Amino acid sequence: MPIIDPEVKKKISSDSDSKDRQPPMYKVILHNDDYTTMDFVVEILIKVFGKSFEIATQIMLNVHEQGRGICGIYTRDVAETKVNTVHALARAREFPLKSTIEKE
Repeated sequence: MPIIDPEVKKKISSDSDSKDRQPPMYKVILHNDDYTTMDFVVEILIKVFGKSFEIATQIMLNVHEQGRGICGIYTRDVAETKVNTVHALARAREFPLKSTIEKE
């Protein structure tokens, strides 16, 4: 029976542990402003985040009443892409809608 060096065994164990870890997740957040229409926010939530009309309306009301609302939780690349998409669509319609990401 072969003898395994404890340091090698520890290294192999820690390597396999790192492969099992999930990537960090990020919340995409919409922020309230005085100019962006509620209809546009609902449209963004449906088109960009794939929400149903009912859920989009609920999130829009959170944005309106609480100043911000969570649109979804994604990996960093996906979250950044969604933020960029929101900003591009808002710019095209001349709205100052702000979206950010926050580590979960």
